[in-house]
Amino acid sequence: MSEAPHVVAQDLRFAHTAPDGPAAILDGVGLDVAPGQFVALVGPSGCGKSTLLDVLAGLRAPDRGRVQIDGQNVAAGDLALMPQTDALFPWRTLLDNVAMGARLAGADATSAAVASHEVLARVGLSGFERHFPHALSGGMRQRAALARTLVSGRRGWLLDEPFGALDALTRADLRADLHETWARLRPTVILVTHDIEEAAVLADRVIVCGRRPMGVTREIEMVAPHPRSVADVAEARAEITEVLGQLSTRAVAG
Repeated sequence: MSEAPHVVAQDLRFAHTAPDGPAAILDGVGLDVAPGQFVALVGPSGCGKSTLLDVLAGLRAPDRGRVQIDGQNVAAGDLALMPQTDALFPWRTLLDNVAMGARLAGADATSAAVASHEVLARVGLSGFERHFPHALSGGMRQRAALARTLVSGRRGWLLDEPFGALDALTRADLRADLHETWARLRPTVILVTHDIEEAAVLADRVIVCGRRPMGVTREIEMVAPHPRSVADVAEARAEITEVLGQLSTRAVAG
């Protein structure tokens, strides 16, 4: 996939099988993400955002609706998925873990290694290529997971709370790395995050998701250009917080 993809989801419904019958997680979810756009999904914990990413990635088939990439039905591997955990193989070196992203995309061993060396330097991990995951900090492991996404060759990225378990300083550093990489490569990005400021800083558009079964409650266009001023971020954060607060109030009333 050489160009940033156009990602469209139409009327998605997905339910888990529960002891007392199907339990709906997604119900009527629609999404249209233009090529090169950065979209953030925010919403209550457990509302179905991670499940939506799995469906968008082609890893789960919806019970209803469809996902299309540039007008074609999605297949597993069309988009790069970076999960909440780094998912590094403990028996592989850092270099081999990162190169796995390129190898799965069809690169030969030599070109995968060259690309991985370059990307590891870009994310500040030069000199750690022969280290195993257990010898790395949490922030370094997440940088490695981001590097693996970069070398995958995919121009569409699905990021599921990639920095959620990190300390504030490391999270801010990785957020800056992600933004710089997106600004340079302009992939299509869909980010799930609980960090409202992260959404306000990074996204072109913020989609606020309702409680399970998940639907789209509101879409907020970020009109301020990148990089955003402190005032722009504060204004966007306040708007997102207000919508999330309305969701909580309705839940309590219900």
